[in-house]
Amino acid sequence: MSGQARMALCATAATLMAACALLPLVDDPMWLFQAAFLLMIQSGVGAAARRVPLARPLTVAVQALVTLVLLTLVFAREYAFAGLIPGPDALKHFADLLQQGTDDVSRYAIPAPLSDGIKLMLVGGVLVIGLAVDVIAVTFRSAAPAGLPLLALYSVAAGLADGAGGWAWFLIAAVGYLMLLLAEGRDRLSQWGRVFGAAPRTPGGEPGGPVAPARTGRRIGVVALGTALVVPLALPSMDGGLLDAAGSGAGAGGGGGGTISAVNPLVSLRDSLNVEEDRTVMTVRTSTNDLSNMYLRIVSLDDFDGTTWKPSRRNIVAVPDEFPTPAGLGADVRRTEVRTRIAAADWYAQDWLPMPYPPSDVRVDGNWRYEPVGMTLVGDHGQNTRGATYEVTSLDVRPTAEQLATAPEPPAALTREFTKVPDSLPPVVPRTAREITAGAKNPYEQAVRLQEHFAVTGGFQYDTEVAVGGGSDGIARFLRDKRGFCVHFSFAMASMARTLGIPARVAVGFAPGTPQADGTVSVGLRDAHAWPELYFEGIGWTRFEPTPNRGTTPTYTQPEVPDSNVPDLPEASATNDPSPSAEPSSSESCSAEDKRLEVCGAALPLDPGATDDGGPPWYQLAGWVLLGLAVVVVPLVPMLWRLRRRTVRLASARHTGAAALAGGTAEPPGEGVGDEVRAAASHLLVEPSDRHAAEVAAAYVLAVWRELTDTAWDYGILPDDALTPRKAAARIVRLGHLDEQAAASVHRVAGAVEQVLFAPRPRGQTGLADDVRTLRAALRSRVSRRTRVRAVVAPRSAVRAVWDLNDRWTAFRARLATRWAALIRRPSGQQSG
Repeated sequence: MSGQARMALCATAATLMAACALLPLVDDPMWLFQAAFLLMIQSGVGAAARRVPLARPLTVAVQALVTLVLLTLVFAREYAFAGLIPGPDALKHFADLLQQGTDDVSRYAIPAPLSDGIKLMLVGGVLVIGLAVDVIAVTFRSAAPAGLPLLALYSVAAGLADGAGGWAWFLIAAVGYLMLLLAEGRDRLSQWGRVFGAAPRTPGGEPGGPVAPARTGRRIGVVALGTALVVPLALPSMDGGLLDAAGSGAGAGGGGGGTISAVNPLVSLRDSLNVEEDRTVMTVRTSTNDLSNMYLRIVSLDDFDGTTWKPSRRNIVAVPDEFPTPAGLGADVRRTEVRTRIAAADWYAQDWLPMPYPPSDVRVDGNWRYEPVGMTLVGDHGQNTRGATYEVTSLDVRPTAEQLATAPEPPAALTREFTKVPDSLPPVVPRTAREITAGAKNPYEQAVRLQEHFAVTGGFQYDTEVAVGGGSDGIARFLRDKRGFCVHFSFAMASMARTLGIPARVAVGFAPGTPQADGTVSVGLRDAHAWPELYFEGIGWTRFEPTPNRGTTPTYTQPEVPDSNVPDLPEASATNDPSPSAEPSSSESCSAEDKRLEVCGAALPLDPGATDDGGPPWYQLAGWVLLGLAVVVVPLVPMLWRLRRRTVRLASARHTGAAALAGGTAEPPGEGVGDEVRAAASHLLVEPSDRHAAEVAAAYVLAVWRELTDTAWDYGILPDDALTPRKAAARIVRLGHLDEQAAASVHRVAGAVEQVLFAPRPRGQTGLADDVRTLRAALRSRVSRRTRVRAVVAPRSAVRAVWDLNDRWTAFRARLATRWAALIRRPSGQQSG
């Protein structure tokens, strides 16, 4: 095995050994075998490209192209041309899969199910890292820097896996890297000759076997690896290293749970609303008969950066035996104690515990921590809701409109924290908020008018296909387009409330589910919801519902204050009519039949005034046309290049060579009169005035000879440039089993080559092009149909085009280096400094 092949094999092995650290992330290890197979194909393509040899950039490009084709074959075959060539649909499918994988990573606990998105991220990531390692270590022959992509692969895996068994995966990855380094060292030493070393003596005094420097390197590597593993264990004060499995914080990571990280739980909300099958997330049994306020709240988002809302980074504590009274809730507000038993599905893994708000007591097994400000429970040391059954005692708070309207000013510290808006918030947001609430007498009336604007009078439409959006102008775009789902409505209302000085945040969880015949309530994926919570002193954090066709409108938003100019809002009610309605339903707590017919939560009708633009834009059509031409032309490039090269070589060759030697004028063939031709014609005993004609004749003869050998190559007879023309001709006759006529043609062309190479005054010969055609016809008649088709469609000699590109690239680099050296060379006679 050659040194480069050994290096390529070690690079592949090192990548796979580092990829083993990804195994704990998913529950199905079969992806690694698929990644190994694709990685070996990728490495084999690189080895073949280097053997041709191709220029290094071309080698990398070929490997990258093959990698894309392999990923298309595995993950987007039905979206690609002929199942292999990726087009716009395949690339869009890749983007969708990557988005799905990102959402799945956020949704599931470790080990996660091997979804298509996660599989693409794993296999594609390993192939990208493998390509980087192969390029650095083998193509550019520098194994040491190849450890960086390997380290990146291991670090990502170790970080996501929470350090589970990290030392073992680190050891495996490190051994693979050492193998790569040793292979490079052996390859470099072999370039100097036989690997040698001193001959140590055995205990008996006899010389033993040689100790190669590679063996010494292995010993050094083992010692270094052992030191890297042992030293961190011996230094307990060095926390957070690669081998430290106990981090800090709560959530998916391990540790004591000192803080809760600002993780955004909205990643999969839209996907949950758009699922084809409304899978049951939780089964709920509650003591209340009124489900309109039975929202299961997961977490509150109170950190607004102008782009999105997310949970603040807050301290968490042990779950108290009895929860404190919710902040701001006064004794005169009517409340009812509700007991709820919740059973989460085995597949539903959520870091936060869904509960009715506000909770006053929770009975749950596992490692959970309590965040006092949001009154939420978050899993610690990887704890999640998968298959959990728990009981929650909560308060059903029923304030009156009068209590909300007469609420006093909230504490200054709370107002400062929960009315912050960034400077990047578009001016249209506070301006629109002031326009909507113009004339309102108090914050409560302002809040109700905001809710009414979004849910009833503002002309907004509920549409789950709208992207969540990003950037500081996301809310402004929503206010302009008036289309979105619960995330848009809750974000916009909470942002506007803050600009009006009303403390606000966004809650994420589930709207009331569907009652079942056995008395339970089924909460499905399509019940996922987000809603704003506004703070009123004496009542506390209060739910509002600005999203049309979702959830229930709170009863306390029906004003009871005399002389109030706040209009009544429609009460939410569940429908028993199984037929679809053109009007948006105001409740998500509807019947099972409505759920089956997908009436509840459906998007509003599209604007009837919208018209189609008559088809795709011109640039899209042009792109498809160009792509179609490329699909047709690219496979035919070798054949077209070969036909052109044959035409150029044989054009007018029947007469031009003789005419040139006879003193006539002729232009050289397309291959030009290069140094090779001038060297071949340098011995000719002709007048200087005839030198050009002699060079042209030599160029034609050599071009015809090259066409003859390439024709034989296309039909399976490989060229051997080490042979003389006469011996090469004899070899073609022998291997091609040619008859006398074809053999004579081959020997005649070989004789013409010997004339221009060795004769002082070569004789002009005509008909050489016909001799090549005679050989081609003879070879065609003696091979199979498959060989004939291959000789035309995929001729072997077309590889010369690649060699030509490589030669031109090398020549260009040489010219560039020469010019650069000329620029920096000091002129003679000048002193430095």
